[in-house]
Amino acid sequence: MRDWGLCMENLRVFTGNANPKLAESIVDELGISMGCISVKHFSDGEISVKIEESARGLDVFLVQPTCQPVNDNLMELLIMIDAFRRASAKRITVVLPYYGYARQDKKIKPREPVTARLVANLVSNAGANRVLCLDLHAGQIQGFFDLPVDHLYAGPLIAEEIKKRGLHSEDTVVVSPDVGGVARARALAENLKTPIAIIAKRRPEANKVEIMEIIGDVAGKTCLMIDDIIDTGGSITQGAQALADRGAKAVHACCTHAVLSGEAVTRIDESVLQSILTTDTIPLTPEKQSEKIQVISVAGLLADAIRRIHLDSSVSELFQHYGTH
Repeated sequence: MRDWGLCMENLRVFTGNANPKLAESIVDELGISMGCISVKHFSDGEISVKIEESARGLDVFLVQPTCQPVNDNLMELLIMIDAFRRASAKRITVVLPYYGYARQDKKIKPREPVTARLVANLVSNAGANRVLCLDLHAGQIQGFFDLPVDHLYAGPLIAEEIKKRGLHSEDTVVVSPDVGGVARARALAENLKTPIAIIAKRRPEANKVEIMEIIGDVAGKTCLMIDDIIDTGGSITQGAQALADRGAKAVHACCTHAVLSGEAVTRIDESVLQSILTTDTIPLTPEKQSEKIQVISVAGLLADAIRRIHLDSSVSELFQHYGTH
């Protein structure tokens, strides 16, 4: 019989300052201790990284979402990768629960950068061997990396939590807040066995939304809006109001990444939304917390994926019964 404890001996999980609580939850799920590393900032803002234990021959997993402050957390990640590469780690897997700059994945106007590709290049060139992501804004971002990428989905976790909270019934409708998110909404709807509706919208400029039309029957229904990211809250709250205006009985929302920048929490609190279900890919600081916002953890999912990668097992088996998007 395989000795799992022995197989985990050269596995180490390290984290920077982006989301240490999530990293602690992951190592708890794995039944190992957190790797020892010091990530500090000098008085001028430069980042200092020191690995406090031998990394030679280790299978290293760096848990570091590139959330706010995006540039500091990204730079921390790049420096940590370089440190472990120079410390002779056997393999370096970057665990990106949230991929900052993912929304800049294509040129929309002339002379714009494709920053999501730039970040992928930086991670690759710094010395990473593998990347583990969760709900990328666009699936094609996987192709920006010249190294293996494992792409996880929070949809099954969200679906199970929805069922536990009693939000799943015969009059439930899953709603995509835009045309681009239809595949994501369809996957959740198939899991819950509910119909879907779609909000057609346009963005006259960044972080501004205009609702154009709602496709589907929402009158008298409990609507579950699903998105990968809630940033300023404008899209989700305006969408919720549009659904209420069309006769929706109740409107709830769920997302994987709660960026919640600017006045997002205020907009949510003042909106018709009854609740928002999100995950802990991004830490919710005190000013981003609200009675309407509930958080579930992706630590178990990430820990399972890390274990499978370390043991060279299939990661895709985690989602063989879930519609991918």
